[in-house]
Amino acid sequence: MTESKSSSRSVRGHIVFAFALAFAIYVAWLLRSVLVLLYVSALFAVVLTPVVRATSRLRIGRWHPFHGATAIFFLLLIVAGALTAFGFLALPPVIRDLQALNGEMPARLPALLAGLRQMPFVSRLNSAEIISSIQGSLSHAAAGLLFSLTNWAGAIVQVAAGFVLTLYLILEGEGAYRWFLSFLPPQPRHRLDVTLQRAAGRMEKWLIGQASLMLILGVASTILYLSLDVRYAYGLGVLTGLLNIIPVLGAAVSIVLALLVAAIDSWGRVLGVAIFFLVYLQVENSWLIPRIMRHRVQLPALAIFVALLLGSAVEGIVGALVAIPTAVLVAVLLDEYLVKKSDE
Repeated sequence: MTESKSSSRSVRGHIVFAFALAFAIYVAWLLRSVLVLLYVSALFAVVLTPVVRATSRLRIGRWHPFHGATAIFFLLLIVAGALTAFGFLALPPVIRDLQALNGEMPARLPALLAGLRQMPFVSRLNSAEIISSIQGSLSHAAAGLLFSLTNWAGAIVQVAAGFVLTLYLILEGEGAYRWFLSFLPPQPRHRLDVTLQRAAGRMEKWLIGQASLMLILGVASTILYLSLDVRYAYGLGVLTGLLNIIPVLGAAVSIVLALLVAAIDSWGRVLGVAIFFLVYLQVENSWLIPRIMRHRVQLPALAIFVALLLGSAVEGIVGALVAIPTAVLVAVLLDEYLVKKSDE
């Protein structure tokens, strides 16, 4: 009789647990955007915390001018100064070309229409139909631009919220981390703490190596663009360096963009940019990456590429940015809780 009661309690417990798990998954699905924002902010906080710590260790004699929130404020000032310098160097050529294009458009429109009339199917249309078609396309483009602006407004709000969350997690993340671990028994708590600390160490090493690669490519590409007199040299150089944070995909986007901008002026510049990237990619893959990134990520190239594809498919650019730290975290957890368990 006692065994039947205990078995019935066990069955009821399993049923309640199944329903609670299903309800938790449903709530997580409803709040998936908030959970993704929290996860991305936590990853950025883990990766950026060493930078804040390094800034806090700076001293002038015995005086530590940067500590805690002061170190973050100092880093924000550096970022703001860099953005201001970027705006002064990169934006004026773009604004000047846009103004020139706006002034030359009325003079170029008749030549454009004349070229369109020479096409086989467009030649049957009269000028009024062509102009109305162009106006319709412009109106659709304006509507699409307005819709994209609303989407960009929502994206900016998300970025601002993630930025604030990242700052809070950098300042108070240690307390939240210890509070989370306090729900576990002592032995599993210690094991999970050691595992997560090991994953954080690998993420920090990845950040140092990736930042070095970004700086090298950004400086080298900017020098090349300036020497070839490519348009928007400073903006392209900064963008090329920043996009290098996304392996494979970032390099592909920056190469295509640089070639398109170089093609505006001459094919000689296109050839120069193409030769530069061919040489640089060979040097990076054969010399820089083995020396800078060796033993940092400790993931095969296929795993990194699959992580990038999955991250970009789930969350676009943000997903691609956090794909490699997430892959590092998953690899460490699998190694600790599956591989070592099976070895035992």
